[in-house]
Amino acid sequence: MEKHLRTAGLGLVIVFFLLGGIAHFAYAAAEISIIPPYVPFAHEVNTLVGLLELLGALGLMIAKFRRAAGVGLILLTIAVTPANVFMLQHAERYDVAGWLLVARLPLQAVLILLIAWSSRAMTRLLPPDVR
Repeated sequence: MEKHLRTAGLGLVIVFFLLGGIAHFAYAAAEISIIPPYVPFAHEVNTLVGLLELLGALGLMIAKFRRAAGVGLILLTIAVTPANVFMLQHAERYDVAGWLLVARLPLQAVLILLIAWSSRAMTRLLPPDVR
C-alpha cells in the first residue's frame, strides 16, 4: 500500500512541476509579475525557474535521477518562496483570492514533504524503519 501511495505522490509532484514549468513560458508575464523587484533579471530568472521545474519533473521520472531531482526541487521550492510572499504582500495586484495566497505558504511545506517522501530525497536523514 505504501508503495502505491508513494507512486501516487510522485505522480502528483511530477504533474505539479510539469504544469508549473510550462506556466513559466505560457504565462511568462504573470509569472514575472510576482518576482520581487529586488531580484535582478526577472525575465531570465523566470526562464531558469521554468526550465528547472521541467528538468526536475523529468528527473523524477527516471529512477536513477529521482533522488537528485527531488533534492533539487526541494531547494527550488524554497528558493521561490520570496515570490509567493511578495504576491501575498501585494495581493491587491493579483486576481487571486486572499485566502489562497495565505494557504499557499503552508502548502509549500506540504509540497516539500511530499517531494522528499515520494522521491526519497531525504532518506539518509530518516531512520531505517521510515525509509
